[in-house]
Amino acid sequence: MQRVNPSDQAAGLRRRSARLLPACTYCFFDNAEWLIRLANTLQQTGQSTLLIDRQGRLFAGAPTRSLFDWEQQLERGELHTQPLSAGEGWYAPGLRADAPALREVARAYDHLLFDEESSGAELILMPGATQRFLIEVQDAQPSLLRAYTLLKTLSHAVSGGQVGLLGDPVACAQLHAAARHFLPQPFARTIHCAADGDTAFSALAVRMLGEETRHLTRFEIENHESMALKNG
Repeated sequence: MQRVNPSDQAAGLRRRSARLLPACTYCFFDNAEWLIRLANTLQQTGQSTLLIDRQGRLFAGAPTRSLFDWEQQLERGELHTQPLSAGEGWYAPGLRADAPALREVARAYDHLLFDEESSGAELILMPGATQRFLIEVQDAQPSLLRAYTLLKTLSHAVSGGQVGLLGDPVACAQLHAAARHFLPQPFARTIHCAADGDTAFSALAVRMLGEETRHLTRFEIENHESMALKNG
């Protein structure tokens, strides 16, 4: 098990206390196990996560279930989460990421991970949050077509954010090349390919931690400048 760097833990605490934008990662995975592996890798780098089971396929069989559904839990401001080996899981099938109360919940975590339907047909984004999209791509025509259709949808619906392709390296490279050729260039430049397996999740965790650090540094600089101006 990788040891958590105390400086990473401190950065997470500073991020939450600074009330920076919520960080949302929308995962379009056929393999549900990948979500647990990603949450575990993020936790190992000191980043707290809430894994949201929007599809009802991760925690439906949990031995302990709340008497209240997720809507009631949000209304009460008390989530009944599942303890994971890394972070926490929340059974919330059908939850929309734009639910107003969810933004307040997000303040307690470094990342929200959403288990999305793999075609993206039900995708709803959280307003005013940093966005990342992770797409599983396998070496099969249905997988390639579905992933490319999802990229086309994101290219028209998303402003900003990063897109990661995971799975079969050759299929990811093929899809990336098609995106660079046919999709708008500003969007295509946000796409990157990751290797298959745990190497991909480790690389993603480092990248996501780096982005959070840059956001935090920018906040600290802007806050310092504001205080300096205020103090004359």
